[in-house]
Amino acid sequence: MLDVSEPPARSATFGGRGIGYDERVLTPRPWTEGQSLWARELLDEVPAGPVLEICSGAGHIGLLAVSGTDRTLVQVDADLHACVWASRNARSWGISSDIRHGTMSEAVMVDERFALILADPPYLPSDDVTRFPEDPLTAIDGGGDGLDLARQCLDVIARHLIRDGVALLQLRDVEQGRELESDAKQRGLTIAENRRFDGGAVLLLRRTTEGRADGRQAES
Repeated sequence: MLDVSEPPARSATFGGRGIGYDERVLTPRPWTEGQSLWARELLDEVPAGPVLEICSGAGHIGLLAVSGTDRTLVQVDADLHACVWASRNARSWGISSDIRHGTMSEAVMVDERFALILADPPYLPSDDVTRFPEDPLTAIDGGGDGLDLARQCLDVIARHLIRDGVALLQLRDVEQGRELESDAKQRGLTIAENRRFDGGAVLLLRRTTEGRADGRQAES
């Protein structure tokens, strides 16, 4: 007989508040609170405009980043279960979030622009995912070198970040950030900081002066 029962709900504390999820969604990593707090600091500096979170999972990073601000939030994830939990968590936190189920390249409209973009892609090389059997495969498998989805995130950032906006891209470690330097440059982005956390790393990305709003290099 087909088992259609829902897995039991779980809860984690993130930023001093509860985040719900279940076994089909990646467990919120405590260290990523640092990414949220960094984003919150940056929101005091960047121009007016909405916030985008891609590969948002249960939504906790983006929710904490905009909590207490008047910024509007768009959250995108390719996994339906993650979107369901992100919606529940947004309601629980009292934050209005436009949650979209779909690929990051399709769920963001061509003409949309954002002042801050959070990107939290899977970043493990495919050969390493068996070391983490408790984690959903789609939430951790970053392809051959672990950076397939990170490069897609760079594409989205290049297309949708406003001129003086910033992006924070979550990675496994600072070495992965160094590997992405040429990829970022090709898209008209520069890595302003490669910050190590106890559990991962986060890149701070800005536009290069010659970068175009559509993510292509300016013509000489």
